[in-house]
Amino acid sequence: MERLIRFLEDKNILVLGYGREGKATCQWIQKHLPGKEITVADLSPQQLEGENLRGIFGEEYQKTLLDYDLIIKSPGIVLENKSKEVISRITSQTELFLSLFRNQVIGITGTKGKSTTSALTAHIFRESGFDTLLLGNIGIPAFSKMDEIHEDTVIVYELSCHQLEYTRISPHIGVLLNLYEEHLDHYGTFENYKNAKANLYRNQKEGDYLFCFEECLPKKNETRATVIPFGPHGILQIEEDEVSYRRTTLMIGEAETHLKGRHNLNNIGVAYALAKEYGISDEDFLKGLSTFAPLPHRLQDIGTYDGITYYDDSISTIGQTAIRAMQALQNVGSVLIGGMERGIDYSDLEEYFFESDVPVWIFMPDSGHRIAEELSKKRDRAPQKEIFLAKDLKDAVRIAKEKTEKGTICLLSPAAASYGFFKDFEQRGDAFARYVRGEE
Repeated sequence: MERLIRFLEDKNILVLGYGREGKATCQWIQKHLPGKEITVADLSPQQLEGENLRGIFGEEYQKTLLDYDLIIKSPGIVLENKSKEVISRITSQTELFLSLFRNQVIGITGTKGKSTTSALTAHIFRESGFDTLLLGNIGIPAFSKMDEIHEDTVIVYELSCHQLEYTRISPHIGVLLNLYEEHLDHYGTFENYKNAKANLYRNQKEGDYLFCFEECLPKKNETRATVIPFGPHGILQIEEDEVSYRRTTLMIGEAETHLKGRHNLNNIGVAYALAKEYGISDEDFLKGLSTFAPLPHRLQDIGTYDGITYYDDSISTIGQTAIRAMQALQNVGSVLIGGMERGIDYSDLEEYFFESDVPVWIFMPDSGHRIAEELSKKRDRAPQKEIFLAKDLKDAVRIAKEKTEKGTICLLSPAAASYGFFKDFEQRGDAFARYVRGEE
């Protein structure tokens, strides 16, 4: 800790972005370097908390980046100037944290499943008697818990692509769950997105470990870590109802977990492999697994109303996750699709439309209307399927209440980001629940 304090004390610091992480950064610096002056820059006007803070707000908030020795960038900020002069000044809460605690960190990333895998892993470790912290993209800024870390603390850190984008330090144990087209509005190309994710392992050292899905393996000489592949031919293998890691096999029945679907079996398998590396017994693993509650907005049962059971899977932002949600649940009578248009490829989801047994598909702006238009050109392949265009989420719920057969499930799995319509997927999921209950 003292090393970080000494590093920061003589720097002219700009905190770029004043959301949850930016606030935590300022609070930690103010606590450990009282009197230190900090500049905060954000596009939106902010009410600054604490002393010795000055703000730069509005359209010009990134115009003075070169005036600072160190720029602590928040994950959601897109740099307007990506010159070497600016990049050399960029760091982040994640990078500063890893500079101190990388040897204690299990860093988990992937396009989908990282929150569930991180939370499940932390829960099982905690229930098995380990001093454990869950941090990062899960909504807990690392700096807000830094003073609670001891030498034996196991740190499970959910890492987003934005947290990894400019990070030059990698965790001792890295987990790469999967890679799909995502965040192309930020990165422009899939290759740029994958390149950001690669910082998970690019700076790992000998003696480090990388758990990685077979289809996402690093290129030759891209990491010095020991790579542990998982997949049909990997060291970690996940079958219909069992997980095999090295010389141990564990059966995972429905009674052992509240998590639904094949994708969650993958998440469980990774958590199992991590648990075995730390000496956790199968008995303790199953105990922890059985008491883990699914995170909100991830195939969350929000109740049965007028004979229809509603599931909130608002976390779904790509076609593959919507497919997995429909496969995980039995008896889906209707599905709600659509959100922010980012130009991603929905061909897999469109093909699943024709293969699936889901009879009612309700498409919302903007991406949903694009999918519906593309499907309309092939309607002769599935004339029995019903397609409805909704004006918004509230209208989609209204249609679902009218068209979903009683005794079946109505599933919100948008396959699209929420931005432009809602603040985030949590707000979208909360709105869905209110509309279902008739509260708005």
